Amino acid sequence: MKRLLRQIVYKYIGQEDRAPSSLNSHEKYKKSGLTEEEALAIRKKIKKAFEMDKVYRNNTLGLDELSEHIEENRYKVSQVINTYFAKNFYSFLNEYRINEAKHLLVTDSNLSVKSVMYEVGFNSKNSFYNAFKKITGYCPNDYRAFAGTSFAQTKIQIA
Repeated sequence: MKRLLRQIVYKYIGQEDRAPSSLNSHEKYKKSGLTEEEALAIRKKIKKAFEMDKVYRNNTLGLDELSEHIEENRYKVSQVINTYFAKNFYSFLNEYRINEAKHLLVTDSNLSVKSVMYEVGFNSKNSFYNAFKKITGYCPNDYRAFAGTSFAQTKIQIA
């Protein structure tokens, strides 16, 4: 809980790139040997892989594939995600996928929800709906309807 609060504070006071006070404070990572400098470099590679390369769209992406993509040790990648992003790999992955899905649902009404699901990297309708509802509080169809009307009203006000 302390780690999560620290991450929130860092994010909102503009110190997002700053490391948590003790990189190896979590019992699980006491012997990892990961330095703060190395962790920050891995964090940067992870962000690039997700934001620029959009690796989350790969429906078979796992920790091993991500580690291979950024050419880093899988255990260190896992530690960086757990420590610097305060979530596990699959929560981190689903967050990116759902953010992309939200964007596609609102901006491309020609795409079906199922098409969006596949486009962002999900293989299963149940997994997609569960992750979507967990993150947004809505099912994808309701989100599209609600956000679509809000989006249209915003465009009218801007014009």
